[in-house]
Amino acid sequence: MLVAGLYHETNTFLSGLTTLTEFSVRSGADLLAMADDGSPLGAALAVADELGWEVVPAVDYRAVPGPTVSDTVVEALRRDLESTASEALTEGLDGIYLVLHGAMVAESVSDVEGETLERICRLPGLGSVPICGTLDLHANSSARFAEHSDALVAYRENPHTDARDTAASAALILDRLMCEKRRATTVWMPVPVMWPPTGTATAAEPLASLEAAARRIEARHPEILAVNVLPGFAFADSPRTGLSFTAVTLGAPEVPHAELMALRDWAMANKDRGYPREESLDDVISRLPREPDGPVLLVEPSDNIGAGAPGDGTTVLRALVRHGIDRAAVVINDPATVAELARHRTGAKVRVGVGGRASPLTDPTLELEVELVSTSDGRFTLEDEQSHLASMCGREIDMGPCAVVRHAGVMILLTSRPTPPFDLGQLRSQGIHPERLAVIGVKAAVAHRRAYDPIAGASYTVSTPGPCSSDLRALPYKRVRRPIYPLDPV
Repeated sequence: MLVAGLYHETNTFLSGLTTLTEFSVRSGADLLAMADDGSPLGAALAVADELGWEVVPAVDYRAVPGPTVSDTVVEALRRDLESTASEALTEGLDGIYLVLHGAMVAESVSDVEGETLERICRLPGLGSVPICGTLDLHANSSARFAEHSDALVAYRENPHTDARDTAASAALILDRLMCEKRRATTVWMPVPVMWPPTGTATAAEPLASLEAAARRIEARHPEILAVNVLPGFAFADSPRTGLSFTAVTLGAPEVPHAELMALRDWAMANKDRGYPREESLDDVISRLPREPDGPVLLVEPSDNIGAGAPGDGTTVLRALVRHGIDRAAVVINDPATVAELARHRTGAKVRVGVGGRASPLTDPTLELEVELVSTSDGRFTLEDEQSHLASMCGREIDMGPCAVVRHAGVMILLTSRPTPPFDLGQLRSQGIHPERLAVIGVKAAVAHRRAYDPIAGASYTVSTPGPCSSDLRALPYKRVRRPIYPLDPV
């Protein structure tokens, strides 16, 4: 059984390119070593070991969300994956297992995963070898996904607390297909709707009802192995961007097609529910209680690191300083200032520029007098192995060199690599105790909730400038299929 992975959630509205240097590339023994890293690929390898599969490790390409991927990455992936797969096919191969995100866009390829699946299927000797694996819930699926795979199973929870369970389930489906020497069929149903990440929490509508309906379909039809609800990733401007449903079946496609049509009709009737309300930042801060029952979260999806934003927006920090808020903390990605602070001793008072460097859509750099509290290498281990971050990176996280500084009542964690705020270990590893704070700025949309909601006294999604705005009508789409909501009446 051949195993490979490809993870990148591409935000095509960001400037620059995600190049090969941004990718962590593992193959051979290094890939097999991921069996204990807490990632979905690790979970698949663990199942393979339990079932006694002989694993052929191909390659795993993985990078945090960011701008359009360089064509050189796609070329390297093709070379590495196809050479390993071709050799394995000549020696006899029973199955292929892929860990995919599903929203990768390159300079010349708008459907990287779909093209990758198609190229695998064209390899000499593939024959009846089944192809299974996982997708992120935010995958922008396509007809290619369905045509050139047997069973791609998507996460059912956002935050992605079920990533490893989903990977294990997909591995068991592959095992069944290999043992029974059967093939599955995937039915694909696109929907002319785009929702921003803020509208894709599975504990809220419309995803809660759609996921519940998908589970009922699976219960009614034993031949349907999986029903996937894929709200997609709206910041990837491509013809496949948007909501879709897929059903993996061992039976005739007519039954799942009818069931997916019902899901489509419900989604169209409830499309407006995918746009949660965002509040004015100053209005929220003016209403903050003097002694909150737990930290108040100021969640800014416009600078959502998990959606590819640079994480260096200064709007929330400016407001905290302007309003004189005490016992507050924010995390800002600013490698230049971290490098500058490395020349100073702990306790030094320094005037530095903070954030506002990476995107013209955010507020500019904020000049502050700060006290240097600490510096570190920025590495930490996830406190929660079911963290959304584990689905992206495994349990060991590297923020790059970091510095913690204080300005008045605000603690600022400065990182050198944009790191999504999906685990409290990010703050605690740097000496910041989140449960003792009054206010925390969180650069996310939904995936922070598993970590932060249990300690929060209140949470407000606030409107700030940035490259991941929830108002999709403000973005310069050029390649999405039309008509599509909310850009067009549908």
